[in-house]
Amino acid sequence: METLNAIRARGITKTFDDVVALDGVDLDVTQGQIHGLVGPNGAGKTTLLGLLLGLAVADAGQLEILGTPVGRALAAPDGVAGFVDGPGLYPSLTARQNLTALAALRGHDVRTAGIDDALDQVGLTAVADDKTRGFSLGMRQRLGLAAALLTRPRLLVLDEPSNGLDPAGKRHVHRVLTRLAAEGVSVVLSSHRMDDLEELCSEVTILATGQVVFSGPLSKLAAENRELDYRLIISDARAARRVAAETAGIQVVDGAPSRYDAEALVVRALVPAVDELVVRLVTAGVALRELAPVVSPLEAAFLALTEQQEDSR
Repeated sequence: METLNAIRARGITKTFDDVVALDGVDLDVTQGQIHGLVGPNGAGKTTLLGLLLGLAVADAGQLEILGTPVGRALAAPDGVAGFVDGPGLYPSLTARQNLTALAALRGHDVRTAGIDDALDQVGLTAVADDKTRGFSLGMRQRLGLAAALLTRPRLLVLDEPSNGLDPAGKRHVHRVLTRLAAEGVSVVLSSHRMDDLEELCSEVTILATGQVVFSGPLSKLAAENRELDYRLIISDARAARRVAAETAGIQVVDGAPSRYDAEALVVRALVPAVDELVVRLVTAGVALRELAPVVSPLEAAFLALTEQQEDSR
């Protein structure tokens, strides 16, 4: 079966005066995929999201969205919704009134626009009649997502959708995005929250100084990544240290803080060596209570790749 692309970008370049925001960017996002966009401040993420939403046009390159080539007009392509730099809201209106006004501006019948359903999906039903000037950052982000849902988009473009969310709000947003992807909606989201990206995204693109330094599945990123530091919480730190020292490919890292000072061990290794260490610890009768990377594979790769890109310039 042919894979359908929601986004196909080749050689996208965008400059602002003498600043190169995007420099020959390629991007592929397939239908029904949640695709993460990662990069340090100034990497070009916001510019790329703006191009996808029709808020700007590229100086060079080819961009297709939902199978249609994007022209030179400043307009959101059909089937695309989202926000960059936070959603625009009327602070003197309630959440419901904001969505009603937006639906009317788009020419929708407000009686059938699905306003109540959109508010329910993002967990804002209880505050639907509260004025948005009193909303927290996280509540405004959720209302922005509800506004995007009114259009029943086929491509959703979101800038930091988890910004300011409490655990309940985050759960609502993740649930909505996962359901949309399962229904075939493509989602592109930019975030500095690596845990969100690892939980939601099947693929990520890492930008640095306007260029793509990695694009592909998270599994590939982890497999290609260099050694990581892992924190082990064990029953016998002395015995575990001895076993680690005898295991090929394991380097014991001293001085790493832990909430279990006497029962913690931090090692640096590739995944296969960590697997072998776990087997040896169990064989030696050392109970392993917790094993986790000190820094996630995505964050480690992000730091390494972006630092390499900066050093090469």
